[in-house]
Amino acid sequence: MPPTRLPHLVTIILTSALGLLGPRTHAQTRVAEWVATTATAGWVPQSLPKTSASAGPADATIDLQRPQQTITGFGACFNELGWTSLSALGASDREKIMRELFAPGVGANFTICRMPIGANDFSRDWYSYDETPGDFALANFSIANDEQTLIPFIKSAQRYRPALQLWASPWSPPTWMKYNHHYAAAAVLPEYRKAFPALAENGLPVDRQGKEGHNLFIQEDQYFVAYALYFSKFIEAYHKQGIPVGMVMPQNEFNSAQVFPSCPWTATGLARFVGYLGPQMQQRKVDVFFGTMERANEALVDTVLRDARSAPFIKGVGFQWAGKGAIAGIHQRYPELALYQSEQECGDGKNDWKYCRYTWDLMKQYLGNGANAYLYWNISLKKGGISRWGWSQNSLVTVDEAAHTYQFNHEYYLLKHLSHYVQPGAKRLATSGAFTNLLAFQNPDKSVVLVAQNESDADKTVRLAVGGRTLAPVLKANSFNTLLLK
Repeated sequence: MPPTRLPHLVTIILTSALGLLGPRTHAQTRVAEWVATTATAGWVPQSLPKTSASAGPADATIDLQRPQQTITGFGACFNELGWTSLSALGASDREKIMRELFAPGVGANFTICRMPIGANDFSRDWYSYDETPGDFALANFSIANDEQTLIPFIKSAQRYRPALQLWASPWSPPTWMKYNHHYAAAAVLPEYRKAFPALAENGLPVDRQGKEGHNLFIQEDQYFVAYALYFSKFIEAYHKQGIPVGMVMPQNEFNSAQVFPSCPWTATGLARFVGYLGPQMQQRKVDVFFGTMERANEALVDTVLRDARSAPFIKGVGFQWAGKGAIAGIHQRYPELALYQSEQECGDGKNDWKYCRYTWDLMKQYLGNGANAYLYWNISLKKGGISRWGWSQNSLVTVDEAAHTYQFNHEYYLLKHLSHYVQPGAKRLATSGAFTNLLAFQNPDKSVVLVAQNESDADKTVRLAVGGRTLAPVLKANSFNTLLLK
């Protein structure tokens, strides 16, 4: 989907040490912090605006009496190319990055992250944990590959965030569990090469492709049993490494036949598999979510939530890409169901301001429609952001391998404008008024976080009413900002 034009963002954080903000003296209510980001400067402290008792109409009113969904947290995904890019830096620089991302109170404050079960599209190459055909007992199961990349990557984050929450999903089962006996589900066709000239050949014949609406996983009991055991062995192997995984989703983008590791399923096929997977995960105190959903088709979610085999085990749903079109309806019908934005759309490797502005639209769509967690995709990539399969994506950090340097990209600062301030357990707040380019949250400590966008190319004064007080910051043209009110 082409990015839409968005102006610079503004994040405004409001904190009340005394509970819900209400009418009080000026001395009791003040702006404590204001940080702004523009295309030329990230995370710059601003002069603090004064607050006053409400007088005249506000551009936006934050309703402290109408809390919405609870926020679980913010984070990104651990993948192999993330670690190999960081490994091109010196140990000191690598630690600075990990501290900025994960240390409490320092930078991004990431509290929840995703990881693959086996290879994903940003792995070094295809692999699974057991490629021995017919090994239904999984006697040859091994995570040895991950000891070189994912395990040190995650452990480096745990040093700064020991209680980091992790969830995992596969991009493809072992090849012998699939009808086409191949890691991919789509052949590299000429039309793909027109769009992606550097696309790598995957060796899949056209007559062995998978397709949407069909199961590429072998629909037989012994395969379901073995695959549920595969998940269990993954959980146990990582637990032995001191890395607890608290939730799994059965398949990344289960509708999509891709040239990289992938496996289309029907919703009914996944419901059947969850009937095997659920008890295994339940024994290990691991939650099961449905997903990841990359289609705007609410009926697919309904199928799994209403199927007697899967319904008892599904604790939430993950949405990404076009799945953003389904989250609002699912949240309305299942208001208590946990909903994750499971993968931010990943850009084209340019890491430009235009895509950062588009990212703000994504945040409003997901968080404004019930998402409890928001996950970025690539933590770090080498300059150009190219995958093993031949296309480029954005990342929070770009590493210049030749110069042994790195930089944080625009989208990092945008994500930090939320994740640095919005605490796990925060409630999103309803807002009203003509000014709608904002998100509002109230933390467990009663601080209130506003994230707003100035959509114009000129500085703009915005009157914000919060609990009987009003502040009127002048938001810079095309900027992101964060205000903290006490």
